Amino acid sequence: MAHPPKLTDRSALRHHRARARGEALFLHEIAADQLEERLNEVNRSFTAPAIVTGQPDFWAARHPSARIVEDKDVLDLEPGAHDLVIHAMALHWADDPVGQLVQCRHALKPDGLCLVVCFGARSLAELRAVLGQAEARITGGLSPRVAPLPELRDLGGLLQRAGFALPVADSDVLTVSYADATALMRELRAMGEGNALAARDRRPPPRALFAEAARLYAAEFPMNGEPRRIRATAELVYLSGWAPDESQQKPLRPGSASARLADALGTSETPLPTRSGD
Repeated sequence: MAHPPKLTDRSALRHHRARARGEALFLHEIAADQLEERLNEVNRSFTAPAIVTGQPDFWAARHPSARIVEDKDVLDLEPGAHDLVIHAMALHWADDPVGQLVQCRHALKPDGLCLVVCFGARSLAELRAVLGQAEARITGGLSPRVAPLPELRDLGGLLQRAGFALPVADSDVLTVSYADATALMRELRAMGEGNALAARDRRPPPRALFAEAARLYAAEFPMNGEPRRIRATAELVYLSGWAPDESQQKPLRPGSASARLADALGTSETPLPTRSGD
């Protein structure tokens, strides 16, 4: 069996997350609020929820009745035990995101709901750009310093590959301002989102690297209306899918309509002209 390439150093990721500070988890707050709104729209009571996350204290406080599960490669989820599974702010670190979603689906009862929120590809686009420019100028090369993040369309496709019914994918793009690039990188560490890439350069970076990146950031990405501050983009991607069940709506077979579209629109139907020889 082929194994997915190793993206994440799980030991480093756990270390970073252990140092996270609650006041820095404002994006988790936004994500949790959005998920709560989406659950209210479903208009259903969930009695056996589970949450897969790397920030257990935060999500346990928001959902005291949920079973909290660490986002390891193999999730500690019992098949068919839950009517709701939330994968919270962790899928972007998964070596095998499809495998994570398949495990979530197997943990659901028929017609159970899976909700996912994670960072999308537009997140930290500015920081990725200036770090690349600065490193190329100073060292003549590049090393992975910001995790590659998934595109919305790719994440939507993962739901179908994982076997979910009625899949939906959308995103929110947020702009946050910071005093400078150093403040941004300091807050990323406080979020537990430091560089945990397995392929990262383990050597100390050149002294001038981050100073040059900060200079480029201030020059190229000032905050609109606040020229002494910089802007940073955060894209939160939301996915939803249902465990298949016979009670769910299904698309009609082509040609099975019992009424004409023209009648519904109150118009006359005009036959298409035929070509000679047809």
